[in-house]
Amino acid sequence: MDKKIELPAELQEIARFAKALSHPVRVYILKKLSRLNACCYSGDLVDELPVGRSALSQHLKELKHAGLIQGEIEAPFIKYCLNHENWQKLQSAFAEFLNEEVEK
Repeated sequence: MDKKIELPAELQEIARFAKALSHPVRVYILKKLSRLNACCYSGDLVDELPVGRSALSQHLKELKHAGLIQGEIEAPFIKYCLNHENWQKLQSAFAEFLNEEVEK
C-alpha cells in the first residue's frame, strides 16, 4: 500500500489559483479588475460578457473562493475589486513555479 504524503501549502495555493484562472470569463474579470485599480459591479459585467447572471455569479464565487477578488455590499449592489495581497501571491507563486529548471 502506498503511503500518502501531505502536499505543501504552496502547491495547494498554486492549484487553487490555477483553478480560478481555468475559465476565460474569470480571466477577463481579473484582467478588467487589475487595470488601473478598477472595481466594478456584477451588473456591469453581465452587460459585457456572453454569460447570464447565474453563470457570472458562479464565476465571481470561484474567484472569491480563490481569494483573488473581494466583494463589498453597496445595497442593492455588490462592488467587486481585486484582492491585491493575493494577486501579488499569485504573481509570485506562478513566477517561481514557471521559472523552475526543467531536467532534460
